[in-house]
Formats: sequence, structure tokens, C-alpha cells
Amino acid sequence: MKKLKFSKTRSPEFAKTLQKRVDNYFKRNNKSKYGNINMVIKTILMLSTFFFPLIIISTGIIANPFLLFALYIVSGLGMAGIGMSVMHDAIHGSYSKNRTVNKYIGYTMNLIGANANIWRVQHNVLHHTYPNIDNADDDINQPFFLRFSPNAKRYWIHRFQHFYVWFFYCLSTISRITTKDFVQLRRFKKMGFFNKDGEYRNKLMNITLWKALYFSYALVLPLIMVPQAAWIIILAFLCMHFVTGLCISIIFQTAHVMPDTAFPKPNNDGIIANEWAIHQLITTSNYAPRSRFFSWLIGGLNYQIEHHLFPNICHIHYRNLSRIVSETAKEFGVTYLVKKTFIVAVWDHVKMLRQLGRAEMVKQQ
Repeated sequence: MKKLKFSKTRSPEFAKTLQKRVDNYFKRNNKSKYGNINMVIKTILMLSTFFFPLIIISTGIIANPFLLFALYIVSGLGMAGIGMSVMHDAIHGSYSKNRTVNKYIGYTMNLIGANANIWRVQHNVLHHTYPNIDNADDDINQPFFLRFSPNAKRYWIHRFQHFYVWFFYCLSTISRITTKDFVQLRRFKKMGFFNKDGEYRNKLMNITLWKALYFSYALVLPLIMVPQAAWIIILAFLCMHFVTGLCISIIFQTAHVMPDTAFPKPNNDGIIANEWAIHQLITTSNYAPRSRFFSWLIGGLNYQIEHHLFPNICHIHYRNLSRIVSETAKEFGVTYLVKKTFIVAVWDHVKMLRQLGRAEMVKQQ
């Protein structure tokens, strides 16, 4: 992949003005950019929602298959909560100003079967730097049967992707806990990551051991302790991940794969048409800005624009920052996309998937 660079000639004052206003907001209100006691409470709640059902299951006292499925599903909701509301901030370094705290809270991703080191490269480095750019943003680099960008090759099967994509959303965390981390580790090494002496081998061992730990308490122990057929326990475990995968996928994809978002193409010299901050706005969409509980539940990810502009700021501040960002964008004539509700956002995402399956090109710049 050619090294990409953002243009520095289009509205450079926008980013400077916005940064100054955000800094002034924290200084004026004497607030920290990091998390507070509410983040600690949320962390305890999400970890409890994930672990307590698994602990109950592993005692072996659950004989009713319906209760078994219910407990696994509740655990899946807790897993999604950890992914969106806890580890996400920690790996971005915005959970705490203490790097050690961020490091260990980030390991909660390892506890739910994925890997923080791989996620950091995929999400922090590739996705956040180059959203909606083919072959650079790893979130839209999908298997051939899914087309998330108008610049990706179109196959006949894509005409139906708005119907079958939900199945693959459900499988997304199953893929993550089994093969995806290993595949990405190898691919990222070829891209220049994890190339220090022994680093690749150490990362491979780290991923393997964490996954062994996860499967031991999330599946193997229940298989030993629960008085049910193995296939029932495995199916309940899969249902847990179906819930998690669907929740996480739909929250993230409705922020970028939308009819109004842009999919810019770099020129032959690898130059992206807009300055970095403006690129974040035109490729990202907010939704449900009035729903405080929903925003709390999903870790402020309905304010994706603010998150992309300020990933080093904890999500608890995004609601207030959104006013500053939207007003500054309006002042400079910069696109600020927002959907009124989550349902509207999901529906528009479906329309976009349908459009991508039927048309060669949609909005690029």
C-alpha cells in the first residue's frame, strides 16, 4: 500500500480552531479529559454482567437449558458492554491519565477472547487514521462476499448483502476469538508491525495463551460442569457471541457505512483531498444524540464524530463536545452528519448496503 498523506491546504484553520475551543472547554470547566468515578462504576457493572452469569453456569447448578441460554446471552451483553464502554477507552488511552491503568483495563479485551494488541493496530492505527479509505481502513476491508465501499470490487452476490449481512455480523466475534487475531497478526507483520526481534513470536504466544484462558472458563468449564448435552452448551455459547457480534457490528458500522458518508480515493501520489480533521467528519456519522441512556450503554459511540476527532478524550465528555464540534463545523462550512435516532441510522445503513450491492459508485468526496 502506498504511503498516504492528508492535504494541508484545505481549511487548516478548522482543526486549530476546534482544538482550541475544546481545550478551553476543559480549562473553563476545570474538567479532566479522562474518565471519572462513573467510568469505574460502569467498568464494574459491565465486568459483572459478563462474569457473573458464567460463574453461575460453571457451578453446575443450571440444569434448565432455557436458563442456560439466558445466562449466556446476558453474559454476551456484558461482553458487548466491555468492548464498547471499557476496553475501547482504555486502549485509546482515554480511560485514565495513568498509562498503567489504561494498559491493564485494556486487557479486559483479552478477557473476552480477543486481543488488545491486534485491536490497537486495526482500530487505533488503521481505522482511526484512514476511515473509509480502501486498503487502508481495516474496518471496510471485508471478505469478498461483503462490499462496504463503492471503491471495492462488486460481485453479483452483493445484490443480496443487505439480507445476509446480519448473519455475518453475528459471527464477527466468533471469528475474532478463533482465527481473525492470528490472521491479522501475520498480515500486520507484513505491513511493518511487530517486526522487532522476537516480537512476532511473543505476540503469537500472548494471543494463544489469552485465548486458552478465555475458552477454559467460557466454554470448557461449563462443558465439564453443566448437566446438559455438549451440543446444547456449545449452542448456548455461540448464542452469546451472536448477541455480542450483532451489537458491536451494528454500532460501529452505522457510523461509517452510510449513504451520506464519503469514501475518498487518494490521488496517484497518495494524497487524500482533505485535511485530517475534515476527513474524519465527512466519513463519519453520529446518531441518536438525545438518548442519554443509549449513549451511556454503548460507550458514547453514537458520537462517533467526536470520538474520531478526539480519541484521547474519554467518551463521557462527547455529548458536551458535540455542541462545540457541530457549531465549529457550521462556522467553517464543514459537513456534520447526524441521524436523529438509532433506528433511522440502522435503516440508512441497510439502504447503503443495498446501494453498494447494486451500484458501482456512490459518494466519494
